[in-house]
Amino acid sequence: MASIDLNKVLDKAWADKSLPEILAAPVDALKGVSERDGELLKEAFGVKTVADLAHLKYVRWAQALSALDAASK
Repeated sequence: MASIDLNKVLDKAWADKSLPEILAAPVDALKGVSERDGELLKEAFGVKTVADLAHLKYVRWAQALSALDAASK
């Protein structure tokens, strides 16, 4: 089972929320993502929530390419 330290990836206000709440949260709930960053992601890609970002095809493509590179080493 995968796990993650939510305190390391989420702003403090979101660290104690349930996973469904976090996925429905605006992307600025992620540590290091500002409200302006969230606005730009919405404008450029239609990303409104953490789940939208996770499902963004460009993110998935980049992850796949990175995994392929790691597997080739």
